[in-house]
Amino acid sequence: MYSAQRAKDLEQLEKKLGLTFLNKALLNQALTHSSYAHEHRKKGELDNERLEFLGDAVLKLVTSEYLYNKYPEHAEGGLTKIRAAGVSDEILSRVALKLKLGDYLHLGTNERRTGGKDRKSNIANALEALIAAVYLDAGLGKARDMVLQLLEPELDKLGQEGFISDYKSTFQELVQKLGWGLPHYEVTKETGPRHDRLFWIEVTARGKLMGRGKGKSKKEAEQAAAREAYDRHTKKPGWRRFVGAASRPLKALPIWRGRNEG
Repeated sequence: MYSAQRAKDLEQLEKKLGLTFLNKALLNQALTHSSYAHEHRKKGELDNERLEFLGDAVLKLVTSEYLYNKYPEHAEGGLTKIRAAGVSDEILSRVALKLKLGDYLHLGTNERRTGGKDRKSNIANALEALIAAVYLDAGLGKARDMVLQLLEPELDKLGQEGFISDYKSTFQELVQKLGWGLPHYEVTKETGPRHDRLFWIEVTARGKLMGRGKGKSKKEAEQAAAREAYDRHTKKPGWRRFVGAASRPLKALPIWRGRNEG
């Protein structure tokens, strides 16, 4: 049995979610990392990995149903892409961060010391486990309500704006179509301890600054920089005409200026 403080913390989370669990042990398990369960195995602590497995299935069912009804004009491929983005670790961790779910996670000593409560994979997995706990405790209806309460804005944004799964590749296709060659990515700064590094990257094309990004890995930072570059330039007035002009002489094309350029 968990402590009085743990019970108080879980009750606080219930209030935040607008739920009251009949089986409090399910809620506790959903927020118990395998590292903690391993350290306390003699006490019979259960980790959240099995709940995560079930939560993933519930999440996909609820989002699939929502997207199917919301966007009758979208083909199967488009719906699949929107769902994949909507239930990705990136989105789930963002939602979990808003809930401060990491503050309620039971973590092993080393996992806690190395910043595990803010690690994307940990809090995204905990959110999936929490969805499963709600499903088992109160049924699919309550689980659906919680999923849509948390994810509906993200799903709607993806459905309305369209979905790009790989901004780095998409931006590369754009600049190549313009005859600018390949974009170049450069790490400009690294901050934070080794176990929690943050990378800052700039992307250039034709020697011009196109976008900046940061992330927990170089790959993530590159995607962020490419997204900024793509979004900035495709949202400029007349960009579609500009892209179509790529077949004309390069001197006829306007030059996009970097953020720090005149």
